[in-house]
Amino acid sequence: MKKYLLFICTVVIVAGCTTNAITGRKQLTLLPEGDLQSMAKTEYQSFLTQNKIVNTTVSKDAEMVTRVGKRIAAAITEYYTQQGKGNILQGYQWEFNLVDAKEVNAWCMPGGKVVVYTGILPVTQNEAGLAVVMGHEIAHAIAQHGNERMSQQMLAEGLGTVGAVLTSGNSTVSNIFNTVYAPGAQIGVLLPNSRKQELEADHFGLIFAAMAGYNPNEAAPFWERMSKIGGGQKPPEFLSTHPSDETRIQKVQEYAKEAMKYYKPMN
Repeated sequence: MKKYLLFICTVVIVAGCTTNAITGRKQLTLLPEGDLQSMAKTEYQSFLTQNKIVNTTVSKDAEMVTRVGKRIAAAITEYYTQQGKGNILQGYQWEFNLVDAKEVNAWCMPGGKVVVYTGILPVTQNEAGLAVVMGHEIAHAIAQHGNERMSQQMLAEGLGTVGAVLTSGNSTVSNIFNTVYAPGAQIGVLLPNSRKQELEADHFGLIFAAMAGYNPNEAAPFWERMSKIGGGQKPPEFLSTHPSDETRIQKVQEYAKEAMKYYKPMN
């Protein structure tokens, strides 16, 4: 029986592995992207009704969030079109909203549903710093990191859950979706890939920001400012879903050099 279950697990993993069009890395994606986009649209609208949205007509900050988002979205479209992979963005309906909240945070759901919290603006300090953040979060969605994390969680919970992938509207899938996109990070089997995903988002997010006209050299100073928030003892890197501050800053400096090849300064 154990051998049979192992065989089924192997079949599921092999069948669910795809090569990501942006990163070139093989990843487990058991869920149709269209289904995730549909779920994201519903959750996004629910979130907006329960939180205070800053209106672009009365706030320069909200206007800036929309402007940066649209420029990055246009850069991503250009990036994929140049590679003949424009179909990757099928179903994307971009939305950019600034939420009045003290959290130092931002996120992007599948399909281009983006939220930036006002609490992060003192850390970004300027439009280029904001582009670093938004490029990073949007890159998570474009690279299908959410799909990958959900798929890993399904395998971690057992074959019964994996079988539910084939059933549309299954409550278990919905629960895992909410867990993956919740503010709290997961601890356990997802950690190694989560750190890898963070660096991938840093890497390609900087390329997108540079193409959109924002200086990628703003990335390292931004993450240095982020590293000083909160203070206190931070967990060692192997216990965190994010790379250590030193690792991230070193990496983004390397990524910035590559991203400069794509940099198109705004007039």
